[in-house]
Amino acid sequence: MKTIFPKDLPIPQFHALLQGSVAPRPIAFASTIDREGNVNLSPFSFFNLFGTNPPILIFSPSRRVRDNTTKHTLENVLEIPEVVIHTVHFGMVEQMSLASTEYPKGVNEFEKAGFTAVESNVVKPPRIREAKVAFECQVNEVKPLGESGGAGNLVICEVKCVHVDEEIFDQDGVIDPNKIDLVARLGGNWYSRTIGKSLFEIPKPLRTMGIGVDQIPDKIRNSLILTGNNLGRLGNVESLPDEEAVKNFSKNPELEEMRIRFQHDPLSWSDHLHFWAKDELDAGNVEKAWLILLQEE
Repeated sequence: MKTIFPKDLPIPQFHALLQGSVAPRPIAFASTIDREGNVNLSPFSFFNLFGTNPPILIFSPSRRVRDNTTKHTLENVLEIPEVVIHTVHFGMVEQMSLASTEYPKGVNEFEKAGFTAVESNVVKPPRIREAKVAFECQVNEVKPLGESGGAGNLVICEVKCVHVDEEIFDQDGVIDPNKIDLVARLGGNWYSRTIGKSLFEIPKPLRTMGIGVDQIPDKIRNSLILTGNNLGRLGNVESLPDEEAVKNFSKNPELEEMRIRFQHDPLSWSDHLHFWAKDELDAGNVEKAWLILLQEE
C-alpha cells in the first residue's frame, strides 16, 4: 500500500489522484447568467445531494489548477445567485463534454453544444430541454475553500422547482435507473454509465438488525471461497435458519448426492458447500445459501 501526503505531490498530480479514486461522481450540468444577461452552461463533477428538507444541492466550480483563475459559472452565481442544475444522461454526454470547452465570456454554450434553451419557471437562467431532470435553484451561499489553484468554491443551492421527463418513471412512479441512463465522471477522460449489468440492488438494513459478520460461525467467516461481499450479505440476516429448516434441507437430493460423493473427503465437501452457497448468494438467494452452509456444522 503506497502512502501519499498531499504536500509530497505537485497539485496537478494530486488532483488527478483524487479524481481517479473519488469516483464515480455525479455531474451537475449548470446553467447560469450574469448581470448583462449572458448565459453560461458548464458541467461540474464535484457535486452531490446534501439534504431533502430543505432540498439542497452543492457543486464546486474550483479554481483552475494550472493558473488559479476562476470559472464563469462561479462569477455568474456571485452576480445572479440562481442556477439550473441538470442531470446528464448518456444521450447528451458528448454535447455536455463540448460545453465544458473554455469559451470566452459571453459565448453561449447552449448554442455551441446544440442544446435547446427553455425559459425557467422561477429563476433567470434557462434550462436544457433535452435534459431528463432539471433543478431550478436559488443559490443560498457560495463558500470559498481556499485562494490557491485547485481550491473549491461550494455553491450551496436550494431547489425551488424540478422538471422531470415522465418517461424515466417506472410503473410505481419511481425513477428507473435504466430509463434515466445517468452518466458519472471518473478520472482523466473516463466516464461511467449507470445502466444494464452495471446496476445491482442490495437490501438496505434500515428496518432490520443484521446479525453481523462477527456472529457468522468461524468455518464460514474464515472461508477462502466466500468474499467479503458474501459475508456482508450473510451478516445482513436478522437470524439464522432454525434447526428444523436446516434438517429438512439436508434431504435435498443434490445435497444427498454430494454427501455420498465426498463422504471420505471432508475438505472437498466443505469447499463444494461454499462454492454452492456463493453461487446462491450471487443470485440473491440468501436463505438458501445459509441452509447450504449450515450443513457443514
